[in-house]
Amino acid sequence: MCGLAGFLSPGVSRDGGNLVLRRMAESLLPRGPDEEGIWLSRSGVVGLAHRRLSVIGLGNEGRQPMTSHSGRYVIAYNGEIYNYKRLALQYPNESSLQPPHSDTALLLTLIETYGLHEALDQVVGMFAFALWDCLENRLSLVRDRLGEKPLYFGWQGDTFLFGSTLAPLRVHPAWNAALDHQAIDRLVRSNYIQSPSSIHVGINQLLPGQGLELVWQGGQWNQRSWQYWSATKSVEKARANRYCGDFTSATDRLEEQLLRVVGDQMVADVPLGAFLSGGVDSSLIVAVMQRISSRPVKTFTIAFDDMAYDESLYAEAVAEHLGTSHTTYRMSHLDAIEIIPKLSAIYDQPFADASQIPTALVAHAARREVTVALTGDGGDEVFGGYSRYRWAPRVSAFSSLVPECLRSLLGSALTALSPSAWDRLFRTLPIASGHSRLGEKIHKLSGLLLAGSQRDTYKNYSTFWLGGSPVRGLSCPGQSNPGQEFIWTSNLTFVEKMMLVDTITYLPDDILVKVDRASMSVGLETRAPFLDHQLFEFAWSLPQSYRVGPKGGKLLLRNLLSRYVPSSLIERPKSGFAVPIGRYLRGPLRDWAEGLLDPHRLSREGLFDVRVVRGAWQEHLSGRRNRQYDLWSVLMFQGWLDHMSAAPRYNAHVETKFNMG
Repeated sequence: MCGLAGFLSPGVSRDGGNLVLRRMAESLLPRGPDEEGIWLSRSGVVGLAHRRLSVIGLGNEGRQPMTSHSGRYVIAYNGEIYNYKRLALQYPNESSLQPPHSDTALLLTLIETYGLHEALDQVVGMFAFALWDCLENRLSLVRDRLGEKPLYFGWQGDTFLFGSTLAPLRVHPAWNAALDHQAIDRLVRSNYIQSPSSIHVGINQLLPGQGLELVWQGGQWNQRSWQYWSATKSVEKARANRYCGDFTSATDRLEEQLLRVVGDQMVADVPLGAFLSGGVDSSLIVAVMQRISSRPVKTFTIAFDDMAYDESLYAEAVAEHLGTSHTTYRMSHLDAIEIIPKLSAIYDQPFADASQIPTALVAHAARREVTVALTGDGGDEVFGGYSRYRWAPRVSAFSSLVPECLRSLLGSALTALSPSAWDRLFRTLPIASGHSRLGEKIHKLSGLLLAGSQRDTYKNYSTFWLGGSPVRGLSCPGQSNPGQEFIWTSNLTFVEKMMLVDTITYLPDDILVKVDRASMSVGLETRAPFLDHQLFEFAWSLPQSYRVGPKGGKLLLRNLLSRYVPSSLIERPKSGFAVPIGRYLRGPLRDWAEGLLDPHRLSREGLFDVRVVRGAWQEHLSGRRNRQYDLWSVLMFQGWLDHMSAAPRYNAHVETKFNMG
């Protein structure tokens, strides 16, 4: 795993260009602690920078930027091609081409042999890369199918910048990007910034499965984007070729697929392990890993000091049953206080999924023993694990039958009691057995009752600040991810629509961002077997009832897992890496939050409505409502703003030596 960056410019001096490329590479140090490389074209127009985390092929043969055998192509690559060894067999030593000695070399060989588009059709993996074609003066940027690896890009004046994160773009002398108020609004609405936007005006994220090319023609750079893989089109294809077997044969097929995928993703020349929460997804991945492995798999989990959030005992029970070598890292409020100031450096644009805290801690703990960790990410979106897939259709059906005025009254009644009061009430009732944080869920339900359509129901389920955005200076509604409108007007079921929208938005922009930035901040590579695109297409060929039923989701995964782990260790309400952030904000984090939400500061900055934000803060402190998720997005933005104000852009001597003429 690595980090990459680069630029297209009107031309720079060799000394100035190399100096800037080194600065860009330095900013990527956590993503690639093992080695640095830069490449600058003779004209000074094109520059590539790379930082390497050695995982496969630890020698010099993996150095980047890498030039193809013919010298036509130069690549800076981040990721892993899991079918690399099978593809490499096509090029024996007697071939006229050099046999590929790494997955990057393989990719270059495929591109030279078949062209970029056909090469992409052949590779299976996670990646983002920049490819310069010296013959055609063409720069191509490419991102993997489901968005595991990031890639940002944009014009700053007459200079085009790109990189794995925003950090290398910011150190370039041409950088002059302003904050995007629409992106801030999307942050507080969703707790993440939805692609293709970034926090900066004019800087975008490449979408999953997308390529972008810039070609020098007619005295200018002509730019176009193209889609080589689409989740939506893959779903259409899968539904046209539906799986016809019964539930048992589908389970057998899933097991075959996972054995292939997990086997491929366990290939590494460095120590390897897995995150284990004790839930269905991570437990199944670890079970398959342990079946394949000849030694105990190293597994890692987080424990909390609040038992309502702690699942470590379940993870430990699964680990003991499977025979893994397990490590539990216990997180206290002191750990949270210590890591929160570091989050803005880890997530180089504002990010506010509170489970980023335990994710960063478990990545840090795992890195002490391994360099690669497999995760269960993607299982919820691909196999229907979120509770909204069960409850949203029921709420939507109820709302269609009950007049809005009655739904409004019911919603008001549900919020008359605070979440903690509901929890105290439910503790005395048998219905609450095996469930946690019911008060929060009841307050969430009150907002869902007012939705007038399936899309509104989903939006209310996944959106914060429903009463109105606290962001000032909004001129128009924010841009949404391309493809959403088509999904909501398609003939998919409501459940399938939610799953597919989550796949193209929440998965790449929240879940995968959270894990990628946290793991790469400590030089840990994570791999997600459920995001194999062939497994994705198989899952969507199944009847919906094989994935989501009246009593729960991930039915096929649960059935397969029961072959490895007793159901009694797994069957419980989903929690994941949830964090008691609401309690922390009223307690040990209160002073920290109060400083970031100071009314004089908010008024001076002019980004947020002081009355709205302070009202939510007082409401949370009083316990009348749990506004933790609303407030966390504002707090993470404010912390990020402090971090950016303190971070130097670039050294003056770099700017003066950078010749833009």
